[in-house]
Amino acid sequence: MTHPFQADPAFDPGSVEVCDWPLCQVRLQDDARFPWLILIPRRPGLRELEDLTSGDRTLLMEEIVRAGEAVRLLGEAEGRPVEKLNVAALGNVTAQLHVHVVGRRADDGLWPDPVWGRGAARPHGPGALQTAASRVRLSRPA
Repeated sequence: MTHPFQADPAFDPGSVEVCDWPLCQVRLQDDARFPWLILIPRRPGLRELEDLTSGDRTLLMEEIVRAGEAVRLLGEAEGRPVEKLNVAALGNVTAQLHVHVVGRRADDGLWPDPVWGRGAARPHGPGALQTAASRVRLSRPA
């Protein structure tokens, strides 16, 4: 019996579910230091990119590009245009397949180091979190 998709509960404390795209659940990382989305393919039991079908790998790439565009819009809306996108599927802490799309700037405080495990997250305020989530929902369709 195949189990339905469920995002690992480990995502809940640090991010909010924003919407579903054709393949992925889209989550907004609650860290105001960076515009940051997490894409989780809505297929049960995935751990690695190779676990996706060829078609789903293609769709994931399209959704990564779409997430990058949304991250750039978030940065612009905050008056901090994104200079570089970091895209990573690490899975060292949470094994479920997921992809981070993070907007970076040379003045972001951690540049040029990676963002993972570096410094405490600075949560968005409730209004700012919902505004950012709405911007992602309104980003261009795939």
